[in-house]
Amino acid sequence: QVQLVESGGGLVQAGGSLRVSCAASGRTFSSHAMGWFRQAPGKEREFVAAIGWSGGSTYYADSVKGRFTISRDNAKNTVYLQMNSLKPEDTAVYYCAQATGHTTVAVTTGPLGYWGQGTQVTVSS
Repeated sequence: QVQLVESGGGLVQAGGSLRVSCAASGRTFSSHAMGWFRQAPGKEREFVAAIGWSGGSTYYADSVKGRFTISRDNAKNTVYLQMNSLKPEDTAVYYCAQATGHTTVAVTTGPLGYWGQGTQVTVSS
């Protein structure tokens, strides 16, 4: 059983930066691709970013490309999402997820094995 715990959310002004983290339990973290998703009020959950098992490959939604950076530290069983130039439309609950496969494609196509509980990110205008 894997547990994913997000942290680092909060309130930030537009144009600001925030980093959210996701700590994973278990010994298989480094074997799986990881992803970040978000869900705004009244909207469906959407893909944000993905990173392959080694950290060597990443993939982003067009809406965050150039502003967000996903990274991972396999020694710490942690994946990060650095968010810069934040916009009010980035306001959402951010979730991390572990893919059943190794590559970024496994994140975008699924299935996803485990989800965190989410962390709220609010960007004020």
